[in-house]
Amino acid sequence: MTRLFVSDIDGTLVRKDKVLTEPTVAAIHRLRAAGVPVTLISARPPSGMIAHGERLGIDLPMGAFNGGTIFMPDGTILSAAHVPADVAADTLDRLRAANVDRWVFADGKWFASAEGNHNAQRERIAAAIDPIYTDDFTAVIDRIDKIVGVSDDAPLVAGVERDLIAAHGPAATIACSQPYYLDITALAANKGDGVAALCAAVGVALADVTVAGDMPNDLPMFARAGTSIAMGQAPQAVRDAATRVTGPTDADGLADAVNALAELAERHIL
Repeated sequence: MTRLFVSDIDGTLVRKDKVLTEPTVAAIHRLRAAGVPVTLISARPPSGMIAHGERLGIDLPMGAFNGGTIFMPDGTILSAAHVPADVAADTLDRLRAANVDRWVFADGKWFASAEGNHNAQRERIAAAIDPIYTDDFTAVIDRIDKIVGVSDDAPLVAGVERDLIAAHGPAATIACSQPYYLDITALAANKGDGVAALCAAVGVALADVTVAGDMPNDLPMFARAGTSIAMGQAPQAVRDAATRVTGPTDADGLADAVNALAELAERHIL
């Protein structure tokens, strides 16, 4: 039984071009009208989630930074977990040594190590803030919400991911949110703990939540939710871990899945 629906944003709720389509908006509104609450969880900062929450009419807490920050739709922070300072410092050193661009999110700001990365424009849209260019993150090292290693060299990113997990796996959450983005967040900042926190805030058991996602960083919430939906373009390992698979995001696959949930709710079957 679904008593709460939680969706990832990039590659799930929005298309590759970051557009939230009308069919998806209509499906979410239909599900809410049928009595199933909806909220969002994402690797994005709160600033990149608020507008989508408004458009979908969400009035529940949402999870930013893979669930490490729980906040209200008006931006009020309810809780936040930061990357340990020693882990953050070593991670930034390792990314620099690997010639991987470093993005740091802290204090509601986005700091970037280098100009000219073509992914920055996409991130401007996703985060709804502009980068501050610096190669010195010392001033915020003890309150970092998220570090992102950015490179279009997917094998390089995968190798750095393995190295960082070996070095800091017990102390941080390290996973790709996209093939070109390696996210490092606090240990509790993973979508498994994040969706549990959202369920607790709403008063819904994990067994009664349905989640949707498309990337390996969604696997922790797939493992804990009662039902999980993978997008059609998701990697095979993500699709294999899901309860069911819907169509690709760019073909409004989430709208199809949500409409199916709404129909069950309308018939009092859900």
